Parts: sequence; structure tokens; C-alpha cells
Amino acid sequence: MISTDEITSVVSSTDEIKNSKFSHYLCFRVSVKTNQFVYKQNEKYTPEQEELHQYIKSLHDNGMSYRRITKLLNEKGITTHTGKEWGVTGNSVYSVLKRHKEKENRLEDMQREYEPEWGRMKVIWKRNY
Repeated sequence: MISTDEITSVVSSTDEIKNSKFSHYLCFRVSVKTNQFVYKQNEKYTPEQEELHQYIKSLHDNGMSYRRITKLLNEKGITTHTGKEWGVTGNSVYSVLKRHKEKENRLEDMQREYEPEWGRMKVIWKRNY
């Protein structure tokens, strides 16, 4: 912000400085975080996806490894959300748990509101020549 007011300096005894004109500025910085630009996606899983996630999570929480869960799902004929069999390495089962947690965190972040952060304010005097 630039002020149109001018102030005459009376700091020194020198006539040149006494009659010098100064402009004053108020300088500060404002930082604003927002989540308004986050890509909005489906907020909920389908009931089938949620049920499958809960089933996989309960098996894993009871100590079953990702490979054993994969084998069990394939034996029961339970397919992935795209209709394919589960991979034998267990990576796809791990991904179901990982992606669910990521989505929960992303939805939580989308709801968060941030306060503006104000920097230090200072007045700067600049001599007009």
C-alpha cells in the first residue's frame, strides 16, 4: 500500500535533511493455505468395496499375511473390484488397505480449514528525490 501523505524529516540539523520529504509504506506478508483446489472425487466407497475392505482388514488384523489372504480370496471366488483374480504376491491386498487409508486421510484434509498467517509488520520510510 502506498501512502500519498508526505512527512518532512526533522531528525538532523542539516537544512537539506530537514526539508527532505519522505513517503511511508506499511509492509507485511499474509500466507493463506486452502484446500479449495483439491480434486473432489467420490467421497464414499461402494457398499461392496467397503465390505471387502472390512473383510480383508479383519483377516490381516488377525495375523494373516497378504499372500494367505490373496490365496483365500481366490479360493472363495472373490474377485477384485475390476472382476479379476487377486495377484499371488499379495500386493493387491496390501493396496486395498493402503488406498483405503489414503482416501480417509484425503477426505479428512479436504474438511480442514486453515487460519491465515500474518507476517511481521513494519513501516518503511523512503526518501523522495
